[in-house]
Amino acid sequence: MISHKKPVRKRALAIMLAAMMVVTLLPAAAGAKPSDKDSSPSCDTRVNNTIDKLLECVTVEGVRAHQAALQAVADANDGTRASGTPGFDATVDYVVETLEDAGYDVELNGFPFTFSALGEVQQLTPVSVDYPTGSMSGTGFGDVTGNVIPVDLALGTVDWPALPSDSTSGCEAGDFAGLDWSGPNDIALVQRGACFFSVKAVNAEAAGAEAVVILNQGNTPERSGPVNGNATALPDGTPSNIGVPYVGVSTAAGVALSAEGATARVVVDPPVESTQYNILAELPGKNDDNVVMVGAHLDSVQAGPGIQDNGSGSAAILETALQMSKVKPQNTVRFAWWAAEEAGLVGSTEYVAGLSQEELDRIALYLNFDMIGSP
Repeated sequence: MISHKKPVRKRALAIMLAAMMVVTLLPAAAGAKPSDKDSSPSCDTRVNNTIDKLLECVTVEGVRAHQAALQAVADANDGTRASGTPGFDATVDYVVETLEDAGYDVELNGFPFTFSALGEVQQLTPVSVDYPTGSMSGTGFGDVTGNVIPVDLALGTVDWPALPSDSTSGCEAGDFAGLDWSGPNDIALVQRGACFFSVKAVNAEAAGAEAVVILNQGNTPERSGPVNGNATALPDGTPSNIGVPYVGVSTAAGVALSAEGATARVVVDPPVESTQYNILAELPGKNDDNVVMVGAHLDSVQAGPGIQDNGSGSAAILETALQMSKVKPQNTVRFAWWAAEEAGLVGSTEYVAGLSQEELDRIALYLNFDMIGSP
C-alpha cells in the first residue's frame, strides 16, 4: 500500500511529457496525419507520437502502479531500496524486466561502490526501543552491548525549546573523569556541540568506552533529529582513527538513553564493496547525432523506501518509456535510471566520467526528474 505516500502531480507529469515531446518528437510528427493504428484507443497498440496521445497514455495511475511495485520491493527488503542493499538489486530487476517486456535493449552500466550501512542503536533497559540513526563518517566497527554512561550532558525537556545551546559534552578528556569505565562493554553517551565530532569520540575511546553514541544538541529544531556527522579527522587535519562504533541519534533518543541504569546495543558493520548499476534504455531517433537524455535516480535513502524521493521520478520516466516504445522520434531518446545518487551523485558521475568526448558531444540535452509528487 502507498496511499500514505505523495502522489505524482498531474500538472508535473504533463509538463514533463510536454518538454520531452518538444525536443524529441514534434519535428517528426508535424503535419502528419495519424494512421488508423495511431488513432487506436488502445495505448498498448498505437504509436504515441504527439503530446496529446502521450498524455492520454502516460497516466498518474500508470505511474503509481510502478510506485506500488517499488513499495513492495522495499517491504520485502527491510524497508529500503538504497544502493548497496538487496532492495536496490530488486529494484533494478523490476525496471530492467519491465523495459525488456516493452521491447527495449537494456544496458547495465556498472561501477564500483562502497556501501556503509547506517549504525544501529537498540535500547535494552529500562525500555526496549530501536532508534533511527544518522550517518557518521570515520566510525569504527563492532557489535557492543553494555551500560550507557552519560557524559556531561546538558539536558532539559524533550519538548522544543528543549536544551541549552552551550553543550560541551565530551570535548575535554576531563569530561570522562570520575565515571566508571571498568565494565566489559561501556557505551559513552555524548552530546553534539562546541567541538569536532571526532574529538568527542577520541576522548571517549581513550577513557575506555567500547562504543560511543552522540545525541543531537537539541537547541534548535534543526538539531533535534538523528545526528549526521563526519568524524574522519581531528581539528589539525590528522586522521582520527576511531576504533570503536560511533553512532548518532536524535535528541529524544539520547534523553531516553540517559536514563539511570540504561543498557543498549550499538552495531556498526564494516563497509561492503560491490558493483552497482545504472540502467540505460535507448529509443533510436532519425537524428542519432542529437541524444536527449531523460534521467531520474532510482535509489532511496537507507532510512526509507523512497517512493517520493525518487520513486516518483523513476516511475514517471519508466511509464513514459513504455508508452513511447513504438515511436520513431526525431532525436534519439536515452532513458537513464541512476544508482547511488543518495550516496553523493555517484552513479551519474561515474557514467559521465566513462563517456568519450565524442559520446559527450552527442548529448544535446539532459532532462532530470526528481521528486515530482506532492501531497
